[in-house]
Amino acid sequence: MNKNILIVDDDRKIAGLIEIYLHNEGYTVYKTENGQAALELIAAQTIHLVILDIMMPGMDGLEVCMKIREQRMTPILMISAKDSDVDKITGLLTGADDYLVKPFNPLELIARVKSLLRRAYYQAPPPDPAADTADKHVISIASLRIDKQTHTVTAGSSPVKLTPLEFGILSLLASHPGRVFNSEEIFERIWKEKYFESTNSVTVHMSRLRDKLEKAMDGEKLIHTVWGVGYKIEI
Repeated sequence: MNKNILIVDDDRKIAGLIEIYLHNEGYTVYKTENGQAALELIAAQTIHLVILDIMMPGMDGLEVCMKIREQRMTPILMISAKDSDVDKITGLLTGADDYLVKPFNPLELIARVKSLLRRAYYQAPPPDPAADTADKHVISIASLRIDKQTHTVTAGSSPVKLTPLEFGILSLLASHPGRVFNSEEIFERIWKEKYFESTNSVTVHMSRLRDKLEKAMDGEKLIHTVWGVGYKIEI
């Protein structure tokens, strides 16, 4: 299935360069130069991934990201000339799935795009009707139901909206109750990239995931920190 990607950047030169590389990979590309136009396009078209610049006139990328997250879990790759850890954490906390610093290698951007799309739209094989248990792809913990085949999570009868990365982390921990995973192992399993000690990605996504789960489960803490070691789910 062809994927539609939206580039939101007021720098026409950079947007045009990204468009060329995306077209070469077979993607359908839409472009807007401001946040409001981006939100209107997302409401009118099926967009599978957003490449979003932070620094734009009017509504900046952080606000656009938050508004998208109010309605959709569409993967968001944030791009910015701001390269401090604080800027990256801020971008991730607003709901972005990944953060890439300008200037970047276009091939790295394409790799990030493919990785995000793969995680977000991966289709698990249908369950084997001859299997002993039809619900092997479903994990139930307390009031939480995690369906690894449909990538959905519910607390009671209410859906819990998670980004693909958040779902990946939850599914990993829930599939191995009691086991402690450190940040390096989580990153390399979910991001499928080499872990760098300076990355804050796991910490930020874990914080967002915990907040969502605790709100959905009336304050119940599902993910526990083992200080100095990592994270686990204890049943």
